[in-house]
Order: sequence, then structure tokens, then C-alpha cells
Amino acid sequence: MLTGVLPQEHGIVGNGWLFRDTMEVRFWQQSNHLLQAEPVYAALRRNGKRCAKLFWWFNQGAAVDVAVTPKPHYGADGSKAFDVQSYPDSWAARLTSKLGAFPFPSFWGPMAGLPSTQWIGRCAAEVLLAEKPTPDLTLVYMPHLDYEPQRLGPKYCDWPRLVRELDDACAPILDAAKSIGAAVWIVNEYTHVQVDQPIYLNRVLRHAGLLSARHGPFGEQLETYASTAFAVCDHQIAHIYVAPIDQRERVRDLLAAQAGVDRVLCGPERADIGLDHPRAGDIVALAKPNAWFAYPFWLDDLKAPDYARTVDIHRKPGYDPCELFFDPSLLWPKARAFARVAQKKLGMRALVDVVPLDAALVKGSHGLAIADPLDRPVFVGQTALQEVAQTAIQQLVLQRLGTN
Repeated sequence: MLTGVLPQEHGIVGNGWLFRDTMEVRFWQQSNHLLQAEPVYAALRRNGKRCAKLFWWFNQGAAVDVAVTPKPHYGADGSKAFDVQSYPDSWAARLTSKLGAFPFPSFWGPMAGLPSTQWIGRCAAEVLLAEKPTPDLTLVYMPHLDYEPQRLGPKYCDWPRLVRELDDACAPILDAAKSIGAAVWIVNEYTHVQVDQPIYLNRVLRHAGLLSARHGPFGEQLETYASTAFAVCDHQIAHIYVAPIDQRERVRDLLAAQAGVDRVLCGPERADIGLDHPRAGDIVALAKPNAWFAYPFWLDDLKAPDYARTVDIHRKPGYDPCELFFDPSLLWPKARAFARVAQKKLGMRALVDVVPLDAALVKGSHGLAIADPLDRPVFVGQTALQEVAQTAIQQLVLQRLGTN
């Protein structure tokens, strides 16, 4: 949407990938410098336009006039204080003073839900009404419909309630836009599908002697340097990194034989889905529509890394939707979470270990091309709802603002 080109050109091949220079898997990086193609707001700025970017990812260092993004403070003792970061810096204090603290636990984790989206809606209204000169383009990410569809799957969501909640949360934005004469466009980037089959590619690779893990006092850790192959799992797509190169055919054949795997693309074949890029896996696997890729690499849950049972989006070497759940095997999991947080605030060493390891709990996922037109992402502009290619949206914005 931002660059008008495919991932193999802009370089954002997933929510995370292997950074080959350090052999570290990193997820949910926010640096705008990771984009390798010009985003729409940079093109607009060259033409004298002003932009705001609110909770839209890759926000840090973006060429915009106002930016607000979730960003905790991290203490040297391992403590964490939730907050938002803004550019200019004054906007963060201004927003929290007027709206209260950003409800971070509702943005991601077992308590993810409506409050974060409501706060973002009010935040966007404040920027639209108070920022002078008024931004020519304001990008706002509203996350509400990302949670329940992953927990329950789209088949079992209470859609009238969820859509009404999102509609109400958008009211401050719509009112502010109306008062300043701004047009409102709505886009979504993916649609969830019902899933019932997690695929553990890393365990397959480990059983085959291709993946290595290091034993330690905090559970096993993925050993990228010693592994011939490992998978970085991201919803219904998995990036498999293989070294040495002469092992790729062996790995490809092994993955293709796994139940739930639909396609396995190697090297230049990745161009078929726009992922022929050095950051992407040497092999890219796509799940069948009812399946998704789970990241666990350990073979015994007693040896799982300590972060596995916590919400830890930066340490895990893969996307983990289990973080949206409280472990159903725990008695009073919410009370346990509050107790653990209280322990940490008192200076004690404690893990908020309430996340389940059972990937079968996850009932919704995304990442594949959608066959049914009624399920594809939509664009709502000044005309009726329609289907528009994601790569066309940048040009539509530029045309609207007279800078194409």
C-alpha cells in the first residue's frame, strides 16, 4: 500500500525474517529504514505535502510530520514500562495527558481487544484537529478486527458486534475529518480464514537432524549458526533458511511431503508470489487454506524456552498467535498474570507465564491469496466499495493529492 511495489522490491518480506548479517531472527522491527522502496509519504513530502502516521507499522524514522507508535521503555533490570513514542516528542505527552495512558495490554496479548482501537481513534482525531498546518495525508491503523478472527476463526466471530465496535471507534475520526473537510478512505490488507491444522516445520527439520538447539538454564534456544535449515514461521507462510546451498533440494522434498503444506518455492520460484528477495527464505512454504505454520522447535514442552509461555514478540523466532490466549490449563490465569506483574513491579524476577503452548487453540490465520472475491481485501473511497490491488493504492493517493 505504501510503496506500490511487491515485497521483492520493497524488502518487507514478512512480519519478521532472518537478518543474515548477524544470523538473528527479528520480528516486529519498527525502523522505516528497512523499506527499500519509496513510501507514499516520502513522495508527498518531496512535493511539499504534510503527512501523519499513526500506529501504522515501520513508523520510527518515517519521513512524516507527525508519528505516533506503540513503544515501551526498557529498563536495564529487565523491567518494561508501556508507552507510546511520537515525533515530535511533545505529541506523546500531549496525547496521554488528554486521553490517558495507551492501553497497551489491549493492543496485543491475551487481553487484546477494543480499548486500544478506541484510543487510536481518539488519537487520530486529536491530530487531525490540532496539528497545524493540517496533514494532507493521515495514515491510521485500527487493529480491532485482528484479534477475535485469529482466536475463533472468522466462522465463529460475532461479526455484527465486532463491526459495530469498530464503527463506533472510528466515529471520532469521521467527525474530525468532516469538520476539516477531509476525505476518508478505508483499506484492509488481509482476510482471515478458518484453520484447524498447525504445521510444525521446525520440529520436522529437527527430527531430520537439520535444526540445532542449544540447551541452557532458560530452556532450549534455536541455534541458527549450527542449523542446516530452520523455518521462520509467519501465519500461513514460512521462510526456510538453508545452508549449505547443496542441501536445498533435500529440505525442499522433506517440506513438500508434510501434511498441510500446499506449495514449496525455491530460489527464483519465489517470484511467483513476489518474494524473490535476499531477506526471504531460501525456500518459501505456503500452507493449505485450513493450515498455518507454528514456530516451536523444541520436542519436549518441559524444555521449551522460558519466553514461550510469555508475550514476547521480539524474542520469539517466529510469529506466535498463542499469545492471544490465556493458558486454559491454568487456574485463574488473569489473577496469575496480575500477580506476576505485581512481582515485577516490586523488583522480583518473574515471568508473566500465562501463554499456552497448544497451537491447536488458534482457529484463524491469513497470508495466502484469497480465491473468493467476497473475501478479498477491499477499498472504500469516495465511491462504492470495490476491490483494488494493494499495489495500486499508493498511486490512488498520489493522484488524489495531485502529486502523481
